[in-house]
Amino acid sequence: MRQVPRLGLDPSAVSESEARIAAREVVSSLAENQAERIGVRYGGIRIGGQRTLWGSCSPLGTLSFNWRLVLAPLEVLDYVVVHELCHLRVPNHSRRFWALVERHRPHWRQQRDWLREYGPELLAFRPQD
Repeated sequence: MRQVPRLGLDPSAVSESEARIAAREVVSSLAENQAERIGVRYGGIRIGGQRTLWGSCSPLGTLSFNWRLVLAPLEVLDYVVVHELCHLRVPNHSRRFWALVERHRPHWRQQRDWLREYGPELLAFRPQD
């Protein structure tokens, strides 16, 4: 059974290249601002087209983000950025990690729930570039 789109994204109205540029600008701004608050430093930012992930953090501190996050509400993108920055302090999903996320984003569960509900549609989205 095919999932019915609920976000109303028009493949002809979104350019992947423009979305990638916008994603880099927004992610870079958020990461720069939040890294200082969390007390971490990252090595660089990569914007990719991952098929299953929203973000990741390499052992060398490179943060990778899915360009499709720019199509999500800003608070969802912000949560993913903070989530990955927190991995620079705690590299796993332990209670300590989630406590750190909670300290910086008390309503993170709402954003995670949004990704669980609408994420599959976003990951499947393919613009007509």
